[in-house]
Amino acid sequence: MGSPDPLDNASPILVLFDGVCNLCNGTVQFIIKRDPQGRFKFASLQSETGRTQLTRFNLNPDVLYSFIVIDAHRMYERSDAALFIAEHLALPWKAFTIFKVLPKSFRDACYNLIAKNRYRLFGKQDQCMIPTPDLKARFLG
Repeated sequence: MGSPDPLDNASPILVLFDGVCNLCNGTVQFIIKRDPQGRFKFASLQSETGRTQLTRFNLNPDVLYSFIVIDAHRMYERSDAALFIAEHLALPWKAFTIFKVLPKSFRDACYNLIAKNRYRLFGKQDQCMIPTPDLKARFLG
């Protein structure tokens, strides 16, 4: 019997993020501050958990997507991931779900433009973020 799937415990929402991207790390901190119940859990795309989850959803673990959100057995990427996160935060952030009325192709084109240029615009770290001891439980390895 293998180790249990870390997502089966109370159905947290898993956010996979590029661990060396400053924009992605800032977004993780933004979510943490607005998620006092701790429903969101995090793993870098470079981690074992991240790579395993990408493979689980037939995504290439060697391609650094900027964000992937997994809720139970459903995966969201690009603008759908960002809007899913907004939907699970309180107002005023929940109001961003109004952008769902825009065509997905347009939303994803805007998302891809930022994601493609995220290192140039926001910078890059030499290594993945190491969570503080009080946040360690929110991060999966």
